[in-house]
Amino acid sequence: MPEHAAYYIDGVRAQNRKAISKTITLIESALPGHRELTYQVLDGLLPYTGQAVRLGITGVPGVGKSTFIETLGLRLIEKGRKVAILAVDPSSAKSGGSIMGDKTRMEKLAANSEAFIRPSPSGGTLGGVARKTRETILVLEAAGYDAVMVETVGVGQSEFSVASMVDFFLVLLLAGAGDELQGIKRGIIELADAIAVNKADGENFFRAEKARKDYENALHMMAPRSDSWQPPVLTCSALEMTGIDEIWDTVLSHRKQMQASGALERRRREQARQWFEFLVEQGLKDWFYGLGQVRALLPELTRRLEDGETTAMAAARQLLDLVTHEHERTQI
Repeated sequence: MPEHAAYYIDGVRAQNRKAISKTITLIESALPGHRELTYQVLDGLLPYTGQAVRLGITGVPGVGKSTFIETLGLRLIEKGRKVAILAVDPSSAKSGGSIMGDKTRMEKLAANSEAFIRPSPSGGTLGGVARKTRETILVLEAAGYDAVMVETVGVGQSEFSVASMVDFFLVLLLAGAGDELQGIKRGIIELADAIAVNKADGENFFRAEKARKDYENALHMMAPRSDSWQPPVLTCSALEMTGIDEIWDTVLSHRKQMQASGALERRRREQARQWFEFLVEQGLKDWFYGLGQVRALLPELTRRLEDGETTAMAAARQLLDLVTHEHERTQI
């Protein structure tokens, strides 16, 4: 792997796909020796970031998310945009994730020179995967991709993680699948900047329209994600390529309105602040559990806790006192 930041920065700015891939691989590297180089590369690329439309997409199982993403991606390329697709999948360390399957299914988009599809790294933890995805967005923006779609592959917290790194969060739902909320948590619906009922075609068209009205009524009872925007409910058919332009027009309308009110800048500033705080907390946690005296005492404390010989509060206090006493000793 090249060791000079200029190789990565210049290659990304030149839109060299090989250099872009190598830069993302550098970001995904867990080797301590690559951290400083990663910081240098990201600092060098930062002035060229921030102009892309960052779109998060989630959906219930069977909603046709891969077909939708490919259809939207190809349509955006027709409109002259460069499209990148990423995934956030905290389960990929165990399952291998689904994005590689998605890449196979999205054959037309994957073969297009104006598109870039990247599987999420198998970090094993949501925090690790999200960190790499956030930094990869910056790389792709600096490379000239002006529409970055971040797909949630896992469930639960991955939706909240994606919503915290994008400008627009789209929730894809189905009609005629029993319970109209289909197991989607209220909190995830509240994250939505728009809902799209997919597969609104054939005999399912009228069911999709009914579902659209039901979701619309449900949204009116929930607090919108932003005071500047009331999330709409749309219908589409990725298979028949209907409603796709309307969804993209909604994304652009949202962006224009959020920019005019200053809400987009506030959202990105808040996202950056929250991410900074998370990274500090994660760094302190990694540092703490990496201390020799903590590693030595932790197994015994864990055993005593599980055997009922001590309380969680007392065990935690004993572990934390190690660091406190060591700090006091070094200050003398």
